[in-house]
Amino acid sequence: MGSIWKSRISLSIFGQSHGTAIGMTLDGIPAGEAIDLDKLQAFLLRRAPGRSSLSTSRLEEDVPEFISGLVNGVTCGAPITAIIRNNNIRSSDYSDMTDIPRPSHADFTAHVKHNGFQDKSGGGHFSGRLTAPLCIAGGICLQILERHGIFIGTHIYSIGDVCDCVIDTANINKESLLGLSKMELPVFDPNAAAIIKTEIENARKNLDSIGGIIECIAIGLPAGLGEPIFDGMENRIARLVFAIPAVKGVDFGAGFRAADMRGSEHNDPFYRDGEHIKTRTNHNGGILGGITSGMPLVFRTVIKPTPSIGKVQESVYLSRKDPAVLQIQGRHDPCIVPRAVPCIEAAAAIAIYDALCT
Repeated sequence: MGSIWKSRISLSIFGQSHGTAIGMTLDGIPAGEAIDLDKLQAFLLRRAPGRSSLSTSRLEEDVPEFISGLVNGVTCGAPITAIIRNNNIRSSDYSDMTDIPRPSHADFTAHVKHNGFQDKSGGGHFSGRLTAPLCIAGGICLQILERHGIFIGTHIYSIGDVCDCVIDTANINKESLLGLSKMELPVFDPNAAAIIKTEIENARKNLDSIGGIIECIAIGLPAGLGEPIFDGMENRIARLVFAIPAVKGVDFGAGFRAADMRGSEHNDPFYRDGEHIKTRTNHNGGILGGITSGMPLVFRTVIKPTPSIGKVQESVYLSRKDPAVLQIQGRHDPCIVPRAVPCIEAAAAIAIYDALCT
């Protein structure tokens, strides 16, 4: 089934955007791991809607209820199952779209795949709302990874044509990385934050949306995680990242920029630092042959513009294939990038923890 990811650990995500609840089951986490529920809640609130002028006004508390797997805040070896109840639902916002697919949404493909029986309200099981359970699983893995000295941080690399400053990913420190989680717009350049905010507000005022790129960095990884060919770290991470709606691309290290470089520019020279072997640069993003090198693991994710916009768009009536005109109403993000940041961290944490367990 497409909603189950299975490796050394396994993750199942269930529910619909406007259903009673959404949730997840995370299996394979050993007993005895303490989970700080307040810290987990703070992580979930970074993704939750309705807490910023830059996001949708749909306000959800996103408080997980643990059904199994935790006893007094400590894992007990049973599968960890948690639900988040959906409360702030306005299915009437979608009444005009039951027969008209929204451009760039999964409405059309879901209709074809499920013969019209899919839950259409709020995107159903295809909604970005389902990233909340992903963040429960990822938030748990993040806490366990930190006890192994592995830390993950993420910044907005760009929104539209506005870019954050370039950072030295070979020498990023823990304090700078973790400080990003406290920001409404996680960037290293404060001037970029102000311009990005203006870009998002302009998109909203014009009944439009805007996309961007998120850069994720994991530090403290030992060399040797991952496998060649089908089970490399790039494979593991990309599979989980592409489970996030709106993701359209992933690259590692220099990524697509490597196509414009010579080998002498792209190669990362090795050197000895005490008992460790490091590289001067990090164009390979901390991965060689699918296996971690011990350098910071770096990848970027492309997030498309939010499909739900207020402008008039061309579509069709699914029932009779005739042309239709659609103008989407309701509450939608003019830019999904800021709320996608913790989702990317969650996906990376699950993949890295899984590799650590192998």
